[in-house]
Amino acid sequence: MTSVPGVDHPEEQGEADVTLAARGISVSSRVEFVGDGVITVRPSAGEFVEQSVVAPGDSVEVYWKAAETRRALPAQVLEVETGTVVRWRLRITGPAEESQRRTAVRGRVSVPVTAGHGSVDLKGESVDLSENGIRAQFEGFGALPESGAALDLAFTLEDGEVRTKAEVVRAQARGARWVMSIRFVGIQEKDQDRVRRRVFQALREERARSME
Repeated sequence: MTSVPGVDHPEEQGEADVTLAARGISVSSRVEFVGDGVITVRPSAGEFVEQSVVAPGDSVEVYWKAAETRRALPAQVLEVETGTVVRWRLRITGPAEESQRRTAVRGRVSVPVTAGHGSVDLKGESVDLSENGIRAQFEGFGALPESGAALDLAFTLEDGEVRTKAEVVRAQARGARWVMSIRFVGIQEKDQDRVRRRVFQALREERARSME
């Protein structure tokens, strides 16, 4: 098995996306170490790292940007290290291939969010954001939306408002507040570009804080 950094696996100290397709979650991470068929990453996904996002035995896909393309490889979670520093150790289970999928990097971004659900306008703020979706906390009102429920979503970035159709992926009541994972439906490409720029800004800021 060859081991060319950037081609057969992501480079150490580079960025990679770890995707759990079965749960619709994509977590941005920094690659700490690659060796003996194992990739060690530090997820940088804000509050995601405080939850049981992955468990040993889970199948994931690792995506990264190579020189002129995007690469991907399948892996399995070997170990989840929690505490002050969160690390995931992933065993490579297949060869890397060129990926046509544009990875949706997720970052911790807090902005005002409004979700129209039927005749109710839910108001809250985002927890994290990607070009494909948002996770947000809302003040609960009425019945908790079910998975697949349609929403009219609006959230405000520094350069203006983004409006898009959306649907609920998961919803959970936490006391008087609701936490919902939401997928964008038919979002305009120019708005995806704006979201992507904001996410990368958040990741740069997070990395700068960690180095202080």
